[in-house]
Amino acid sequence: MNRYFEDPAYLWLLLLIPLLAALWFLMRLRQKHKLRKFGDPELVRQLMPDVSRWRAAAKYGLLLGSLTLLIVAFARPHWGSGTKTEKRKGIETIIAMDISNSMLAKDVTPSRLDRSKMMVENLVDKFSNDKIGLIVFAGDAFVQLPMTSDYVSAKMFLSSIDPSMIGTQGTDIATAIEMAVHSFSQDDQVGKAIIVITDGEDHEGGAVEAAAEAKSRGMRVYVLGVGSPNGSPIPDPSTGKFMLDETGNTVMSALNEDMCRQIAEAGGGAYIHVENGYAAQEQLNDELDKLSKKEITAEVYNSYDEYFVWFALVALVLLILEVLLLERKNPLLRNVHLFRSRKAAMLLVLTLLSLNAVAQVDRQYVRRGNRLFRSGQFADAEVQYRKAVEANANNSQAVYNLGNALMAQKKDSAAVEQFQAAARMEKDPQRKYLSFHNIGVICQNRQMLKEAIEAYKEALRLNPHDDETRYNLELCKRQLKNQPPQNGGGGNDDQKEDKKDKQDQQQQQQQQKDEKDQKEQKEQPKPQMSKENAEQLLNAALQQERQTQRRIQEQQQQQGHRRLKKNW
Repeated sequence: MNRYFEDPAYLWLLLLIPLLAALWFLMRLRQKHKLRKFGDPELVRQLMPDVSRWRAAAKYGLLLGSLTLLIVAFARPHWGSGTKTEKRKGIETIIAMDISNSMLAKDVTPSRLDRSKMMVENLVDKFSNDKIGLIVFAGDAFVQLPMTSDYVSAKMFLSSIDPSMIGTQGTDIATAIEMAVHSFSQDDQVGKAIIVITDGEDHEGGAVEAAAEAKSRGMRVYVLGVGSPNGSPIPDPSTGKFMLDETGNTVMSALNEDMCRQIAEAGGGAYIHVENGYAAQEQLNDELDKLSKKEITAEVYNSYDEYFVWFALVALVLLILEVLLLERKNPLLRNVHLFRSRKAAMLLVLTLLSLNAVAQVDRQYVRRGNRLFRSGQFADAEVQYRKAVEANANNSQAVYNLGNALMAQKKDSAAVEQFQAAARMEKDPQRKYLSFHNIGVICQNRQMLKEAIEAYKEALRLNPHDDETRYNLELCKRQLKNQPPQNGGGGNDDQKEDKKDKQDQQQQQQQQKDEKDQKEQKEQPKPQMSKENAEQLLNAALQQERQTQRRIQEQQQQQGHRRLKKNW
């Protein structure tokens, strides 16, 4: 029943219909019984020539029909859900995303993993007739989303990705590529792309061979290298500090560009270095456009369409007919007055208003989305807002609310696009101010402080009296001032001069220390090592090397294909 009605409990009211019909029938029998007391029924009928036998029954039937339709409208009938087959011309893309702990490094803003999510989200927004699948991997790999054309589901699965999804840490690129190879359709004419997003720390090996195998099967392997070759410490979410290795040293995770290039070259694709700009996104789009596109069959989810308005409209028409239909006969439509009563005129006005409501279906979707949003069902609210935008692309309220729903689901890049669109089409300064304020909040949370400052400034121009925006603006300015410059930029002249003075002072101290050490080394006599001591040290080193090799072999036997035990 839920498949066809949103609130099927109202259908229990339909039991009133036969009850009311029975009551009316009993009343008619009682009325006839009373008429017989006046005299012969045939004589009484002649005394009432304008009384109709069927008009009263027709009027009551119209009332019962209208009540039935109103009850059905309250139950909110809908249908059209399920999947439908569409033919589209596009490509198939499998995204293999590295979610090992090393992807938490922040050498790319806001982090390697978050930056990767943003790129995939932007890529999905560019897709129109393509299929997409999602694989996540670390020390192991599994399919997060099978090949699909449902981009909304792809974004929902993308937002839930986290390193804690895989208990076995490390980076096994080869397994991810092999799994991607078996995730495509059997159509050899469709362009197929495997996009590996990683920092290139391949702990297992075999990635180049797996990429070459994918190329031999007609697939292209593209590698997005995320991070800095200089390395960056890995935050530990459990302690709030940086991750340490087995010896107690801070782990420095660096982008292995050579490995990424080798994988991309073996897979017949391209290597793209992902930084804080948008050049990598454009380069990836250009590379995918080169793939051959073919008509592919897609199973597309078709959401429910509600039809309660039409039931209510027909019920209203029946009520109007019931008012216009008189119980007495009206020969030759004598003195026709369609709107003799105010009730009929009011019903006609309501009919026109209902037709207007049908034409403005986007507002219904917005109200439905608002109810879902207030109840915390942000994904369902997003669907309703998207329907409203599809029905009326100029509905700025629907666009703004869609941005809020995306923001609540941490789909920040898509939310910023909606807020920007709402600000462009919105004429009310107050609503326009809210769009820029939300953009500032998103950028501030992503540590994109310059963009947040510009958004907050624009919001204050529209609403100079908002203390919260002013506070956030000052906070971003202070954070930007205290933020260390990256790649030689981002600081003012005073900061650069202070940094230069500190570097000069450190160089002088280091130079004095080196001179002191050299002087002490000259004064100390050089120790003499006998031949026997040298042989003992050499034998000890060889024995330690054999033990190390034995431990590695034992670990390989215990963990199967895993060669190294790393937690990043």
